[in-house]
Amino acid sequence: QVQLVESGGGLVQAGGSLRLSCAASGNIFGINSMAWFRRAPGKQRELVAQITGSGNINYADSVQDRFTISRDNTKNTVFLQMTSLKPEDTAVYVCNINTGSWGITYWGQGTQVTVSS
Repeated sequence: QVQLVESGGGLVQAGGSLRLSCAASGNIFGINSMAWFRRAPGKQRELVAQITGSGNINYADSVQDRFTISRDNTKNTVFLQMTSLKPEDTAVYVCNINTGSWGITYWGQGTQVTVSS
């Protein structure tokens, strides 16, 4: 089993910054990708950013140039540095990893990010 523990969410004013962390532990047999999704009230889950095992990175258009995803391979941890936050960034941010040759996906519990105007 694999566990994901997120941290770093909170309340911030528009224009502010937050840094999210997600640490993976357990029976991890190679990480294919790590990603952050978000769920806003009344909206579908959205892929925010993804980083693959080879280092390829993708961002949602809405966060391009404001958010930065990175990872620490030695600690199986992925980070999301969020800057110039907007009220529309308010959501529960959920960590996701895809691991092993079978491509099994695991999800974290989520951390709330609230951006006030």
